[in-house]
Amino acid sequence: MASVSIIPSGDYKTSYGSDTTIFPTRTSRNFAILGVVLLLACPAFMDRYWLSLLIQIGYLGIAALGLNILVGFTGQISIGHSAFFGFGAFASAWLSNSLGVPVALAIPLAGVVTTLVGLLFGMPAARLKGLYLAIATLAAQYILQDFFARADWFTGGTAGTIAEPLTLFGFAFDTDERFFYVALVALVVMYILATNLMRTRDGRALVAVRDHYLSAEIMGINLTKYRTMSFGISAFYAGIGGALYAHYLQFVSVEGFTILFSIQFLGMIIIGGLGSIMGTLMGTAFMVFLPEAMQALTKLVSGTALDTALNLKDNIAFLREMSIGLVIILFLVFEPDGLAHRWKQIKAYWKLYPFSH
Repeated sequence: MASVSIIPSGDYKTSYGSDTTIFPTRTSRNFAILGVVLLLACPAFMDRYWLSLLIQIGYLGIAALGLNILVGFTGQISIGHSAFFGFGAFASAWLSNSLGVPVALAIPLAGVVTTLVGLLFGMPAARLKGLYLAIATLAAQYILQDFFARADWFTGGTAGTIAEPLTLFGFAFDTDERFFYVALVALVVMYILATNLMRTRDGRALVAVRDHYLSAEIMGINLTKYRTMSFGISAFYAGIGGALYAHYLQFVSVEGFTILFSIQFLGMIIIGGLGSIMGTLMGTAFMVFLPEAMQALTKLVSGTALDTALNLKDNIAFLREMSIGLVIILFLVFEPDGLAHRWKQIKAYWKLYPFSH
């Protein structure tokens, strides 16, 4: 029985390092490795449509993790995340098209450039909180959107811009089957980086700022520094996610980075769980698959009295947006800690079964 238990009885952790390990047990580490191996085999048996959904989870999950570091781990708020996501997309396309930077190098450089833009908006916003901070980030959203529409040299204006496919040693990742591995590697690397960040002194400082900023300041934590840093880290993740998005679609348009997209990013981290790295990925997957579920539901009720009354077939887009808002409200009311908390409860149930306490 000991070999199948999730956590062995007794507390054997004798150091801070063992208490902050990424995988608490050998079983959890093996399951994580098995999950990655199964994902590596996906292009062998999945069609292009499902691969495209998994790729979406990849680049959106990276950007959403940046927002969760800002909102969930540091306690700040941002409703302009899609603008930074778009800036990363345009920056990577511009670096490769105009300056001749290889795409493999343009993607991380786009993250760095987006970080600088995030710090630019983060410095004044770090001195604000609550509603004032939300309005400041909303201003960043509209300022960057206006910049996208006017800066033809950078974005191609309203016509958009072409983004070259990623090429390494003459091998082009220009199909869903090939780009899937790029998204998977980027996702694993960025999530490991974020996990390790939260185990460092700076990561603990970010959490302290969130838990009680006054106590953190008394302990010597520089609030302005860490609030600004969280904006920079958030923008870096958004930039990397946006760059992957650009080189996957190979075209970037200014219309895609609206405030509704920012609300969807917030929905991902709220549904997944604020302050949870694994929950971010769960929330992103939920938001990507939700429209598919709504489409399947629409087909199920097609031709019924409900279809006739609501005309769902012609209003699937409206139904999708409505369902996203409804799901966010339901999670806030019934599951405010998100899917990550529910997953922990399920694991605890199987660990304690058949004992309820």
